[in-house]
Amino acid sequence: MSYTENHLVEQPAILLFAELGWKTVSAMEEVSGPSGTLKRETKSEVVLASRLREALARLNPGLPIDAIAQATDELTRDRSAMSLAAANRDVWELVKEGVKVSVPDRERGGRKTERVRVLDWDNPQANDFLLVSQMTITGEF
Repeated sequence: MSYTENHLVEQPAILLFAELGWKTVSAMEEVSGPSGTLKRETKSEVVLASRLREALARLNPGLPIDAIAQATDELTRDRSAMSLAAANRDVWELVKEGVKVSVPDRERGGRKTERVRVLDWDNPQANDFLLVSQMTITGEF
């Protein structure tokens, strides 16, 4: 028996999440690009933006694609100038309450504010849960 972190911690955790219904992907030998393992162009991309956009569109079918793009931009904007605690609070609030976006008001004209849901709290099975192991991230830290 191997007494490694991989054997004792990582693999049992991955199995547990798989049992809970999460999709699991090993990015150990990731292929980059739109049809690659994680659909990211480079290893400097931390957020899987195409997957995020797809999930937001699925959870918010009545909102225009522009609203989904606004929400994606807000969720993934650079928060490196903030303290870690402030950045975490900021993102948690967006996840919890949804992302405010401006959309055309087709009934009255002009624009109105809507919220893009990030998670379906009432129906967890509608969410996209992904565990990625061994994901390499490059860039400045």
